[in-house]
Amino acid sequence: MAITYELIKTCKQTGARLGRVHTPHGSFETPMFMPVGTLATVKTMSPEELERMGAQIILSNTYHLWLRPGEDIVEEAGGLHKFMNWDGSILTDSGGFQVFSLSDLRQIEEEGVHFRNHISGEKLFLSPEKAMHIQNSLGADIMMAFDECPPYPADHDYMKKSVERTSRWAERCLEGHNRSNEQGLFGIVQGGEYEDLRRQSVQDLTSLDFPGYAIGGLSVGEPKDVMNRVLDFTTPLLPDEKPRYLMGVGSPDSLIDGSIRGIDMFDCVLPTRIARNGTCMTSEGRLVVRNAKFARDFRPIDENCDCHTCRNYSRAYIRHLVKSSETFGFRLTTYHNLYFLLKLMRRVREAIREDRLGDFREEFFEQYGFNKPNAKNF
Repeated sequence: MAITYELIKTCKQTGARLGRVHTPHGSFETPMFMPVGTLATVKTMSPEELERMGAQIILSNTYHLWLRPGEDIVEEAGGLHKFMNWDGSILTDSGGFQVFSLSDLRQIEEEGVHFRNHISGEKLFLSPEKAMHIQNSLGADIMMAFDECPPYPADHDYMKKSVERTSRWAERCLEGHNRSNEQGLFGIVQGGEYEDLRRQSVQDLTSLDFPGYAIGGLSVGEPKDVMNRVLDFTTPLLPDEKPRYLMGVGSPDSLIDGSIRGIDMFDCVLPTRIARNGTCMTSEGRLVVRNAKFARDFRPIDENCDCHTCRNYSRAYIRHLVKSSETFGFRLTTYHNLYFLLKLMRRVREAIREDRLGDFREEFFEQYGFNKPNAKNF
C-alpha cells in the first residue's frame, strides 16, 4: 500500500493522536499542517525555504494544474516532485471544490460536472475518472476522490442526495485509479451538519477501504462551534489505523481544536493569503503590519518568534514593503505565517507526547486572545 499510518501515542488528557504517515516520498509527523501550493508553488516561497521551516508535505491543486500547464506537461517532466523540485510528500485535491466554487455556470449530472473554465470561459467536463487520470499524471503521493461540494447551508434532502452521489463517485474513483501501488487515494466524508448523513457517508466510504479519509464540507462559512460539533460525532467513526484529514482549515484555534478531536492533517490558503494583505499571526494574536502605527516600530513582527523574518527584519521595514507592493514584503510575511503554523503544530505534537494538549490549548488561547470578548479571529 502506498500510504500507511503509524499511531505513536494518544494524549491521555484529550484523546488527540500523535502519529506518522508513510508515503513514497518520505514520512511526516502528525498532526501536520500542509502549506498550499495551488499551481505547484507555495506563493512567494521556494521549496528550499519550505524545507528549512519544517514543511514535510505540501498540497497542490488538480483543477488549476489541469488548466495550466496541463497534466501532460507535468507528467512529461517526471511528475510534480521533479517539476517543482520538491522531494517531500505531496497531496493533490480532486478539483471538485474549485469546480463548485469558481464556476458560476455548472451542471451536475451522474456522469460528472459540466462547467466553464474560470479563466477563458471554455466549456469543460470533469468526472471521477477524469479527476483520477489527471492526478495519476501529476504523480502526487496522496490523491483525493472526486466529490460533490454542496453549499452551506443546504437542506437535508439536498445533502442526502449529494452524499449518495459522492459515494457512487468514490467507487468510480477507485476503479479509475491506475497507480494504487505508488499513490494513495483518500475518500472524502460529506454530509454537512447532519449527523445521520455523516454517519452514512462514513459507512459508505469505509466499506471501500480507502487508505485514508478526509472530512469535507467544513470551514465553508459555518460557525466554529458547528464545525467542532460535526467533528465530535464524525471523527470517532473513522478507522483508527487510517490517517484523517480535515480539509480547508488553517486558523490556529481550529488546528488545535481539530487535533484534540483526532484530526491528523490540515491544509488552508489562509496563512499565505492574509500575508499578502500584511496580516500576520503572532504569539499574541493577529497583527496587521501595514497599519500606520507600525511605521516607526523597529521590533520584529513577533518578539517570541525565531523565524528568518523575525530574526532579521522590523515591522517598520515590512510595513514599508507591503505598502509599496514590493514582493519581498509579501515573502517575509508569508514566511513568518507558515513558520508560525508549522511551529504551532510541532508544539501540538509535543503537548500530545507529554499528555498536556488540553493545558496547552488553554494557555495558547489565553495568550492569543481567543478567550477575550470580541476577540479578532481569522
